[in-house]
Amino acid sequence: MSSRTRTLVDQVIADLDQVLSDDALAGLSDAERVEVLQAAGAAFRRVEAVVVETIASTDAVDFPHSTGCRTPNELLQRTLLTDVRGASQVEKVVALIRRNVNLVSGDRLPARWPALREAMLDGAIGVAGMLAATEPLEKVAYRLSVDDRLEADMCLARAARGIRPDPEGGPDDEVQGPAPTLEELKLLAETLVALLDPDGDEPGDEPTRRRGITLGRVRDGLRSIKGYLTPEVAAQLELILDAQNNPKGDGPPKPGVVFTPGEGDAEEDPFNSDPRNVIDGRTAAQKRHDALAAALAIAARHRDMPTLGGAGPVLVVTVDAKDLENGTGRASVSGAWGQLPVSVASHVGCSGTIQRVLMDEGRIIGITTTDRVFTAHQRRAIVARDTECLIPGCHVPASWCEIHHVVEHSRGGPTHTDNGVPLCWWHHRSLGTSGWEIRMDDGLPQVRGPRWWDPEQRWRTPRLSVPARSQAQAQAKANAQAPPVFTQAG
Repeated sequence: MSSRTRTLVDQVIADLDQVLSDDALAGLSDAERVEVLQAAGAAFRRVEAVVVETIASTDAVDFPHSTGCRTPNELLQRTLLTDVRGASQVEKVVALIRRNVNLVSGDRLPARWPALREAMLDGAIGVAGMLAATEPLEKVAYRLSVDDRLEADMCLARAARGIRPDPEGGPDDEVQGPAPTLEELKLLAETLVALLDPDGDEPGDEPTRRRGITLGRVRDGLRSIKGYLTPEVAAQLELILDAQNNPKGDGPPKPGVVFTPGEGDAEEDPFNSDPRNVIDGRTAAQKRHDALAAALAIAARHRDMPTLGGAGPVLVVTVDAKDLENGTGRASVSGAWGQLPVSVASHVGCSGTIQRVLMDEGRIIGITTTDRVFTAHQRRAIVARDTECLIPGCHVPASWCEIHHVVEHSRGGPTHTDNGVPLCWWHHRSLGTSGWEIRMDDGLPQVRGPRWWDPEQRWRTPRLSVPARSQAQAQAKANAQAPPVFTQAG
């Protein structure tokens, strides 16, 4: 039987090859072209039906595994030479028309949408048509009875075949007309939703039901993110982003970072403020992205974060050692499809661990690990020393920052407190192109800004704007204002 089925499909392919040969299509008239398009559409819909029924009539789990594929989606991508989206659409339709087996009798049960399934097998509707007809009703399926769904199924199947009520006949009279477009079929489905579910969601149901986040594919070096957050989750996210992007007031917050006055400096250091607001040229949307990136990095290293494979969530960036050294070529990151600039590997490697894998013609012949990660004790010491991101005008707390090797590890820079400074996610990644420079002087960090910010191009030493003594006095005052605590006499 399987051999006969393959023979029939091969015959269809051979017939189509004959249609495409010898420029047979080039000499058609306009009327003939329309006829060919209609016939090709009918053939196309039947081919889609063959694909869907082939998957739907077998075991959804075991079949892909028996072919060496992880999922039906991977199998469809490889056999149909389609993309993830195309394979996902086929999978959705398979779920709509699959006939499961009764565990007691062994008989096939009806499909979820039996009438539309028959319409698909007859070539009246394709994959896109099935989704257009069913998606509006599937969104409210949990509020529809089985009888309502089956009634809508019959109505949509008749419409897909071009059958509609006769305007000149009785209530049971029907006529055959042209098949509807997908937009018309979708509109009919939405009309049925309005009739079958006139009240819609109960108050409060819709936000919870529609919640979700989707990560898109890599396009032009970026991945899209879209979705819906429940109000309380959105509020929490806004608070996190606002905390990261707190707008600058009159000078740095207290305690904050200013510069130690040098010889010839005026009492008011102009470099402790940014009246021109040119230190940070990012848009509000870019700032929110960078704040989210920093928050994710904090969450990944938090002790309460669940582990993956026995370790905390680890971002793995792969790059050729020569490309990393020369700053050329491309890198790849785990979880994303596509190539990324080699600078991504440099930034991740600055505050992470480099594992070198030596390969010979594809075979792994050696693995070595270079520890570049500042320990928890080192990180706490650097946070206590510097308080904030070291770039003037940026007040991201040091505890939220990445620790940057001032002298690159690849150039002999040690993983030591005398060689580490806190930089926020954005300033860490833009350090090589922004014009800001950092150096260490006897264990103290110094900063030199770009010429537009400091025409003199002087190295300046950050310091806390509130001395430790003032902080101690403020704490003592706060304690004095606290309510008294009484203890029981012995």
